Amino acid sequence: DAEFLASSLPEHIILSKALANSPRPRALVPFYYRATPASRTAKAEFAHEDITLATLVTHSRFTVFKRLVERYDGPISVAVHHEWSHAHPAVASQLRALHVLYTSSPRFAERVDVHLVLAPHERALNTWRNVARQLARTGLVMMLDVDFAVCTDFRGALLNLGVVGARDAAGAGAIVPAFEYTRLRDGMDSRTFPRDKQSLLALVHSGKLDMFHRSWQPGHNSTDYTRYYAAAPGEVYKVDRYQAAYEPYVVFRRDGPPWCDERFVGYGGNKAACLFEMYLSGVSFYVLSDHFLIHQTHPYEEAARKAERKSNKKLYQDFKEEACLRYLRRHRDAGTLAGALGHNVRKECLKMRGV
Repeated sequence: DAEFLASSLPEHIILSKALANSPRPRALVPFYYRATPASRTAKAEFAHEDITLATLVTHSRFTVFKRLVERYDGPISVAVHHEWSHAHPAVASQLRALHVLYTSSPRFAERVDVHLVLAPHERALNTWRNVARQLARTGLVMMLDVDFAVCTDFRGALLNLGVVGARDAAGAGAIVPAFEYTRLRDGMDSRTFPRDKQSLLALVHSGKLDMFHRSWQPGHNSTDYTRYYAAAPGEVYKVDRYQAAYEPYVVFRRDGPPWCDERFVGYGGNKAACLFEMYLSGVSFYVLSDHFLIHQTHPYEEAARKAERKSNKKLYQDFKEEACLRYLRRHRDAGTLAGALGHNVRKECLKMRGV
């Protein structure tokens, strides 16, 4: 059984199978640093019903990562990537910087589990997301990019509401809408960001804040920002206009929903692939109308983004067709294609030519 295999097989064999479809890291060190929750020192465990932020970070993002740790009161599982190749052997100095970061505040030791990924691949983003999610120690997770500021207590609201996993047979995901400043220089310091919806709306109406990536609306417009702005306090509404490029930030069950497809390396399509397969599996998405995230401005590697998005565009199209075939067959074989569980597959896959 699984317990026997885990105790008898070498760790590198288990990890090679866990990452079989990805550009494998040279080394993966789970719990390089392991948090000890202050309230549960004896067990060193978090409450199962809590929400872990599953994120990933590189050496260049340590500053914004520290801000995230300072603003989120729950557990965090982070895959920390260090480039390791013959051309970049200086891992030791980066590990010293990581140690300085981890010991800079007691919040790290109380809340943050660090999993070390040593690999020559700079942006195997979905592999790193899966590592952080798999090693989370709570039943709920949110896959969040490290450069977003947590502005409201969505964690407390969700733990009280019980939205995730309870509304649909295949489970539910709770979306926290994402925003960015229209003048990028205004988004440099998360300490100045609004902390409640009334303050957010004032900045939206003045033109200082807008939906995240307004220039690429398919990424977030299924959240229906017009409805979000008008929503009554406490309202939770269902996403009913899903489209395949949608890539919001979602709280969902750690176990059950599909994992991110690890063939995606680099910018473009990677997060959308995670959400697309989750949607096909039957998960429905609900928007928390009192809560929000705001992007912290930072420079992008524009040349890499352009090249990688071009290559990933074709990969994502192939992935969508493959995923539709897999889930159409899975629901057909299970006799669920015509029912509620097959609704998302029928709705989305019929958009594809030939289906």
